[in-house]
Order: sequence, then C-alpha cells, then structure tokens
Amino acid sequence: MNVLLINGSPHKNGAGFTALSEMEKVFQKNGIDTELIQLGSQAVRGCMACNYCASHGKCTIDDIVNEVAPKFEKADGIVVSSPVYYASANATLIAFLDRLFYSTSFDKTMKVGASVVTARRGGLSATFDELNKYFTISNMPIAPSQYWNSVHGNSAEEAAQDKEGLQTMRSLAENMSFLIKSIDLGKQKYGLPEKENKIATSFIR
Repeated sequence: MNVLLINGSPHKNGAGFTALSEMEKVFQKNGIDTELIQLGSQAVRGCMACNYCASHGKCTIDDIVNEVAPKFEKADGIVVSSPVYYASANATLIAFLDRLFYSTSFDKTMKVGASVVTARRGGLSATFDELNKYFTISNMPIAPSQYWNSVHGNSAEEAAQDKEGLQTMRSLAENMSFLIKSIDLGKQKYGLPEKENKIATSFIR
C-alpha cells in the first residue's frame, strides 16, 4: 500500500514539509509506503481546455502532471498540501490538480484523499474546503482528523511549535491508514460500489 504526498509549497523544507513529515512517520509505522513530490517550485501552467487528454490518455503539456499520473493510478491514497495565499491554495498546485484529475481517465473510486493547509494566520479553512473538492467529485473518500487539517506557522520552525496542528497531522495519518486498509479488505470481499452510466445534464437546453 502506498500514499502520494504532494507538497505544493515552493519552500522545499517549509511548514508544509513539516506537516507532511509528521504524517509520513505514522504511515511508515503502519506499513504504508510514501513518496513525496516536491511540486511548488516547478513551472506548471493551467489547463488549456484542448481535450487532447480525451483521445490520448494524457495531458498535452508533458510535464510533472504526466509524470505523477501513473503514480496516482497505483496509489491507495493521496495527500495534497498547500500554503495559503489570499485565503486560497497555491496557484501552481491548483493548475497541477486541475490537469491531473481532468486528464486521467482511470477510476479513482475509493482512493483515499486528504488535504493539508499551512498559514501564518488566516484563510486555512477556505483553502481546506477548496482542495477537498477534487476528491468528492472523484468518488474518493476523505480521511478525517481531530480538527481541520491545518498547521500554523510562517516557517518550518514556527510550524514545529504548533503542537495541536502536528497532533492533527498524526491523527489524520492514523485515520487515513485505517481507511486504506479497511477499503482494501472491503474491495477483496465486496468489490467496488456499482455505478450507473453517467448522466450529464446541461443547464442550457
């Protein structure tokens, strides 16, 4: 079993890394492999709405999105971490997630998702809500924790002082590990939930 950890911060060893590292220790304790993707410092442009992916199975922009896509397909879960900019997620991360989720046609049902947000002070819950929408549209359960998945700190050193935030990360990783293992057992015994043929209704007739 494995989980992808996506660090959306341009600071490789900043507050987001501190939060993800706290989770990584718990995953390792539970026998779950992890891979950390350092995304935030890369040049990732947004979706061009060209629909190249519909016929080719990958994004027309051949960058880290296409590199991560097969790893996402094999993963049992994904954790997405973002710093807060103007009460929203890092634009680089959003461009990456838009293209990753849209350009990949594989079934994401029951892959476990979690979002983690870091900030000096405010905008955390708005960013948390924004990131969770990628999971709920993809039939992906969201792992819970004891509080909203946030760590306060303007640097790694400050984040390390947020004892409640780091405990929230550990609780999140424990719950995510449990969900991943439980879903694996459920799939073996019951398979995945049945799906109807998708209905796409336009508001303009």
